[in-house]
Amino acid sequence: MFQEYNTPAFEEKYTYTGDDLGCSWAKDGTRFRLWAPTAADASVCLYKSGMEGTDDLIQVISMSTDVCGTWTAYAEGDRNGIYYTYRVTVDGKEVESIDPYAVSAGVNGRRGMILDLRSTDPQGWAEDCTPVRSRRYTDDVIYELHVRDLSSDKSAGIAARGKFLGLTEDGTCTKSGHPTGLDHICRLGVTHVHLLPFYDYGSVDEAHPEKSYNWGYDPENYNLPEGSYATDPYDGAVRVRELKQTVLALHRHGLGVVMDVVFNHVYHVYDFSVNKLVPGYFSRQDASGKLSSASCCGNDTASERSMVRKFIVDSVNFWADEYHLDGFRFDIVGLIDVQTIQEVIATVRKKHPHIIFYGEGWDMHTQPTKPGVPLAVQHNGYMIPEMGFFNEFIRDTLRGPIFDRHLPGYVSGAPVDRAQLLKCFRGVAGWNQSPSQAVNYVSCHDDLALHDRIAQAMPGVGEDEIARRCRFAAAFNLLSIGVPFFQAGEEMLRSKKKRDGKFDPNSYRSPDSVNSIKWSRLDDPEVQKTLHYYQGLIALRREHALFRISDAAEAERCITLVENTAPQLTAFRLEDGKETILALFNPCTDSLPFTLPQGSWKVCVMDEGADPQGLEERSDDIQIPPISALVAIAPKAE
Repeated sequence: MFQEYNTPAFEEKYTYTGDDLGCSWAKDGTRFRLWAPTAADASVCLYKSGMEGTDDLIQVISMSTDVCGTWTAYAEGDRNGIYYTYRVTVDGKEVESIDPYAVSAGVNGRRGMILDLRSTDPQGWAEDCTPVRSRRYTDDVIYELHVRDLSSDKSAGIAARGKFLGLTEDGTCTKSGHPTGLDHICRLGVTHVHLLPFYDYGSVDEAHPEKSYNWGYDPENYNLPEGSYATDPYDGAVRVRELKQTVLALHRHGLGVVMDVVFNHVYHVYDFSVNKLVPGYFSRQDASGKLSSASCCGNDTASERSMVRKFIVDSVNFWADEYHLDGFRFDIVGLIDVQTIQEVIATVRKKHPHIIFYGEGWDMHTQPTKPGVPLAVQHNGYMIPEMGFFNEFIRDTLRGPIFDRHLPGYVSGAPVDRAQLLKCFRGVAGWNQSPSQAVNYVSCHDDLALHDRIAQAMPGVGEDEIARRCRFAAAFNLLSIGVPFFQAGEEMLRSKKKRDGKFDPNSYRSPDSVNSIKWSRLDDPEVQKTLHYYQGLIALRREHALFRISDAAEAERCITLVENTAPQLTAFRLEDGKETILALFNPCTDSLPFTLPQGSWKVCVMDEGADPQGLEERSDDIQIPPISALVAIAPKAE
């Protein structure tokens, strides 16, 4: 059967192109359309509640066969709030499953919910629109955040701890008065909040979320929000409404919202809805039926199959339309085929030209079910120029190699060739067509936090020096050409320590005690220095276009190395005919001298300070303090 799915004959006969898969609610009745071409029989089961196993069946409605392997049914009357499943017979076996296109569900996502989506719109939703309309990706600054991490620690002072609504609360602060949560993010100056997966994932019991934790890279239901982030996981309308309230709140504060999507694998391959209804269709297998698992999760998604591709394209469009999202980050997008990504971007951009797309373009060596299928890996980026990719070149240069966490990088004392640093600063990674495709970062949810990576590479170094090196890394990363990205809490010297005192390099299921943002750290003077430094760097970047160049040729033309400096000093000159900027980086534990070119220079970054309005005016020899950056700007030409 699996090989039959890959044939042109199967796709020609069973590719459905309509836009009505799933259930379509109306006050006088609800229509259902299911794609299940291998089923011998199908029906819709209507339930009073959304809890699997509850004996509250209301009605079973037989479905009729229709075009391209689809089945249809109609339930008369207003069924808003009723839960449902599909029951199909395949190869003589009867199975029951949630609708792959369900827009909400009961607790733990086993029964879908018929829902009047307009009834879940908060006040002002109809007028809501994106507050971020950047001309280019390099204008954006992305802040990566786990919903629960923001508010789960008591020091956040947030009432809706661990919930979507925790992101909507204004005026929250620590006991000592430092802003937390939404207010803190707004003061940073970032443009987008990238939220780790908030579709319905399977690794946390929604009825008892306090008993477990997960980042959420375990897809259960792609088209509905995660219930553990809702104040009531049993009522499917609540999770939808509260997510919309969250997006609305972020938009009203000028922040775009990026959704982390994980289409490259599913949580439980044979229990996933599509694979239950059409056995094995969603996943890649070889001729013997063995699953491809380049994702390291037991299965890879067969995006090259027409109805899997349609599902992914439909899903992203649904989230963009229904939840007013501003971007999508694709987990291991290198496992998805190029054509699928092209269709996603093209279709979404018809209505939402502002939306940004980026992902992990690593080549994981998966096994597509069809020959010659190009995948959305970094070296195929020229086929999808509007897709950004995480830039491991700058990450490993600055913090050290990803697979040997004890080796230092540039910011922890390793010598690095200036030519390599110039490539990093220009946004040149070797695989990207433009700086807009380079998502620059030194920390994200995965692997060690920046603080911990530096500490592990430099055992015995004190906290003051680690903090200084973190700020040094931030200066290089946030001012480099490309798309700046950083993990929430990096600006607060975030650390993830386990009970044994060791740093956690993979906290995907570690408890809140490890993963939560410890807002009480804001009382630490070094943390305050770091926070203000990030704020100043971001403001400086957003004020000067030379830091936001989006064309590779322009970056090469406008950014050059300054010669004849101290051997350990790396100095870049940024010049576009309108203004000149000097960006100097001293990785040494001693001060280094530099002679400013003739004229008056406004020093905007020096030692532990960063301010686009300037820290001081200089026109002579200057000393760059140890382990620090210095940015000096000549007045714009009249």
